[in-house]
Amino acid sequence: MSFSRIAILGPGLLGGSVGLAANGAGYEVILWGRNPERVEITRKIGLEATTDLQVAVKEADLIILSVPVGVMGLLLESISGNLKPGAIVTDVGSVKALPHQVANEHAIPFIGSHPMAGSEQTGIEAARADLFKGAACALTNDQERPNEELQAVARFWEKLGCVISVMDSKDHDRAVARISHLPHAMAVVTAAAGLRFPGDEFLAAGGFRDTTRVASGDPEMWAEIMVENRVAVTVALQDAQEEMREMLDHLAKSDKKGLQSYLAEVKARKENPSENL
Repeated sequence: MSFSRIAILGPGLLGGSVGLAANGAGYEVILWGRNPERVEITRKIGLEATTDLQVAVKEADLIILSVPVGVMGLLLESISGNLKPGAIVTDVGSVKALPHQVANEHAIPFIGSHPMAGSEQTGIEAARADLFKGAACALTNDQERPNEELQAVARFWEKLGCVISVMDSKDHDRAVARISHLPHAMAVVTAAAGLRFPGDEFLAAGGFRDTTRVASGDPEMWAEIMVENRVAVTVALQDAQEEMREMLDHLAKSDKKGLQSYLAEVKARKENPSENL
């Protein structure tokens, strides 16, 4: 099983980057968007685009949802009767349990995808054809679609440069809460605390910029992601609170030796994660 024509619904950073990368890999690509101005920008970067949803999906072998999960239900309902026989729907979202649930409600053949790539920048203007080079991409197959379909989706992402891993949506959402959503939350907290006093930013150097870079991400998008994955994100944030309490405890006791030991332990855990399995 293979795909030739790809429809991407949502011309933002990820949708545009998928389009550019897929076009470069030899696929026929069309993007759909509701906003005529964004569609026109998509055309200017060399991709076919339309504001007509049915035109976008009717001949597509693979449909990629690059929209917020909150609007996926309406979108899937709109295309459910117009899919080409044998077409598969996937997405690029960072939460997976909810998209599977929505796809099931509309009887859509769905395999989840989450390429771990992005930027603090937003919009089709920031799209890059090389965004997925070397990126991990998780696939979720909670519907237990045939293996040939799963492999076809995997091959698509591999052609864009991704490294594939297959897991169920529950494990995916737990993992990304810790390695994606928690770091974003902590970057926001660090920026908020670090910039509490006006003028201190004059001294901000590489460490502060690197640590807080993702705090410049789209607030609307990140609020939705965190709320959608709120159970797993809450547990991860509670664990972060425990870690901060340990640091605070060492500081309260002026326990330099204990703090150094803690810092060394975490450093080793980060640099050699496989040794902690």
